[in-house]
Amino acid sequence: MLTLIDAPRCPYCARVRIALAEKGVPYETTLIDLENRPNWVYQLNPVGRVPVLEEDGWALPESAVINEFLEERYPEPPLLPADPGARAAARLLVFRDDDFTHPYYALRRGQEGADVAFDAAMSALDRTLAEEPFLTGASFGLADIALVPWVIRARDMLGVSLEPYSYVDGWLVRLAERPSIAAEIAVVAGL
Repeated sequence: MLTLIDAPRCPYCARVRIALAEKGVPYETTLIDLENRPNWVYQLNPVGRVPVLEEDGWALPESAVINEFLEERYPEPPLLPADPGARAAARLLVFRDDDFTHPYYALRRGQEGADVAFDAAMSALDRTLAEEPFLTGASFGLADIALVPWVIRARDMLGVSLEPYSYVDGWLVRLAERPSIAAEIAVVAGL
């Protein structure tokens, strides 16, 4: 059985929890405290970050890589489009997640100018969602999973209003209808 080394407040772990739920893959969870990481985590991932997916002594770190692994190992339901160009576009959004996550973390730390940078990131996301209902295109997928944990946390933990970003707001409303996303919203509410 798969084991997810997890931390509820970590949005990178959220990505993997969401993908596992979407795929219907059973797994066990080992929770760690991010403020007091156990030494054994560094044996699984030399940089000590979570998530880590483990099975029979084999460990795989990094949420984007884990989710690609899950997509290949458990192809149904697909979380990437069938069209190669659309698949590449979805992967590019995941690859460039720093364009969104860096401004989020700056805002969370209260850095000067972070509100402007995060507004720009949210506005860019809003423009992208004006074109399609999901970041992966016509269907929910890995690109949505890659960014939604930060949007949930920005709204629910940092008090960022989604009102100026109508397409992001509508996207999150659509996503919240999915059990995997509703579960993540509940996790964040409990933090």
